[in-house]
Amino acid sequence: MLKTLLFSVLFLSAVGFFIYSVLNFLKFLKIGKPEFRLNNIGQRIANTLKIAIFQAKLFRQKFAGFLHIIIFWGFLSLLIVVIEGFIEGFVHGFSFSFLGKFYSVITFTQDFSGLLVLVTVIFSLFRRYIGTPKRLQAESSSRLDASIILVMISFVMITMLGANAERILLGNSAGFRPVSQFIADNILTTPSNTLYEVFFWGHNIIVLAFLNYLPYSKHFHVLSSVVNTFLSNYKIDTKNVIKPIMVEDKTDEANPKKRLIDFMNDEVPQLGARDIEDLSWKNILDGYTCTECGRCTEVCPANSTGKLLNPKNIVKQVRKRTMDKGPLVVKKVEADPILEKALVHDYISQEELWACTTCAACVEECPVMIDHLSTIIELRRNLNMMESSFPNEVATVQRNLENNESPWAFPADMRNDWIEEFVNENNGETNLKKLSNEGTAENLDVVFWVGCAGAFDNRYKTVTKSFAGILNKAGIKFGVLGSEERCTGDTARRLGNEFAAVEQFIKPNIETFKQYNIKKIVTMCPHCFHSLKNEYPQFGAELEVKHHTEFIDELISTGKIATQKEAKSKFTYHDSCYLGRYNEVYEAPRKAINSISDSGIKEMKRSKSKGFCCGAGGGRMFMEETEGKRVNEERTEEALSTGADVIASACPFCMTMLTDGIKAKEKTEEVKVKDIAEIIWENIKE
Repeated sequence: MLKTLLFSVLFLSAVGFFIYSVLNFLKFLKIGKPEFRLNNIGQRIANTLKIAIFQAKLFRQKFAGFLHIIIFWGFLSLLIVVIEGFIEGFVHGFSFSFLGKFYSVITFTQDFSGLLVLVTVIFSLFRRYIGTPKRLQAESSSRLDASIILVMISFVMITMLGANAERILLGNSAGFRPVSQFIADNILTTPSNTLYEVFFWGHNIIVLAFLNYLPYSKHFHVLSSVVNTFLSNYKIDTKNVIKPIMVEDKTDEANPKKRLIDFMNDEVPQLGARDIEDLSWKNILDGYTCTECGRCTEVCPANSTGKLLNPKNIVKQVRKRTMDKGPLVVKKVEADPILEKALVHDYISQEELWACTTCAACVEECPVMIDHLSTIIELRRNLNMMESSFPNEVATVQRNLENNESPWAFPADMRNDWIEEFVNENNGETNLKKLSNEGTAENLDVVFWVGCAGAFDNRYKTVTKSFAGILNKAGIKFGVLGSEERCTGDTARRLGNEFAAVEQFIKPNIETFKQYNIKKIVTMCPHCFHSLKNEYPQFGAELEVKHHTEFIDELISTGKIATQKEAKSKFTYHDSCYLGRYNEVYEAPRKAINSISDSGIKEMKRSKSKGFCCGAGGGRMFMEETEGKRVNEERTEEALSTGADVIASACPFCMTMLTDGIKAKEKTEEVKVKDIAEIIWENIKE
């Protein structure tokens, strides 16, 4: 009776405190902005099963994934032990032995899982201090936290096996327990009620302590990762789409809704995120879900080349700020030094934020579906639109955007130059139509969106003309906008200037599409491709958009153009982040190269979804690298290591960065950087 009373006090106190902690956590989430994440429940369940339960993303690193899944599934299989132990605390001698033969399956699984988890935990603990991978190296507080958790898990396993061994010795055991039997025969050997009670109480106290430690530890992800995965927008929304700024529509006070901000008329006190209340509740949940595994940091091109940016730290600081400020907000404290601080500057420096290339490698790699990019973009929005705090080069880019409708310092009428050159080179015999002359795109097969680089950059203009030549050869009737085309706004959006992106580029471009009834677009630039295909629909555009590598692949596969083999060159291919990770276009460019090459592609070590950024995304194309190694040189070295003499690309930014990298390595005579369009145009059959 006394044992039951003591256990009841222990259990109810522990569960009560855990509920208190979780309720506090939920109050902290409410500090963030609302966001609806309960659509498409079927897909969310599928995502949860695949990623959270079956740990699919963890196996992008096979060894670490193997270790983690042992611990994870071991814990799941031991849940029934925990339940059995809790019930026994209230009902003396209780077990699930009434399940008969099935109970033997349970006990064998528990025994085997307990031993496996114990061995894995000991190895993981060893790995934290000796031979620690770089991504797991952390400050002492984080390492101590991990050690406490691992030690707790090991004691949970030891006390479970010890209690089961004593049950066997005392003659109170049912089921099949080979590991516990071995311990009983060779280690404990003597039956002892006292030792059984020590194991029983030790096991339950550690389990309850573990449960209550989680909400205050980075290992809260044990509880939140499944929820975070369920609430992620994986396969629900297009990956890595920047959300537009929304405001409350008060025209119908009974049913308030959200609508797109009208920058010209709406007065909004805060644009972007200065502190945690400016982020969404999902961004805050991301902070609590971070396992600090360091996978995001390991693949980050900025961090890998010695920059300050650490994606893991961005997420950690969101959590730290929430834990610092959250209790004060919940208690409605109005004056405290902590309230005078902010997430930006006090927890996260602007140098970190501006180092991001928005390559999304961090998002792709995260096993618990954290979206680092949405937080970074919101913080950049605050720096740009609220504080006007950005590198000098960004100021130059924004002046160009304002004055020239492009990040480049060229007037809009120069967008017509390549058109005149192309028409003259073909003696006027082309299928190219200028929409200002045609008046509509209805009689055209497709509109060729050239992009700023394709119109202004002398090197990439050759790619523009090569692709136009392919379209012409295939008999495709295509239109161009010439000087009426302007930047898609991608650079402005990634730099945090949502106002310029929307008002100066997105809205005017959509009006142009409507004016000429443009429905189908092909573009060479992955940044334009992603914006037009995935982000313009947020503002009402209805477009069918293809990248030029997809279009070329279709022309080859349908026989509209024919290629000839080019046996001399050895090719490697660089995956553009915005074409690959963002839009999962991996095979089309490779198929195009394989159509002209007998030897195929010599893949780089980091390719496809693991491809390494060129360093130009997120506005970094127009910014200098002043710390560490240049990202493009890191990628160029990897390309050169394949032994290829042609580095194929499918993006104007990538071409520029790789070409600069080849120059820096003094390999311009031996190695060429070519776009897919150029490669196909050079090897097209007459």
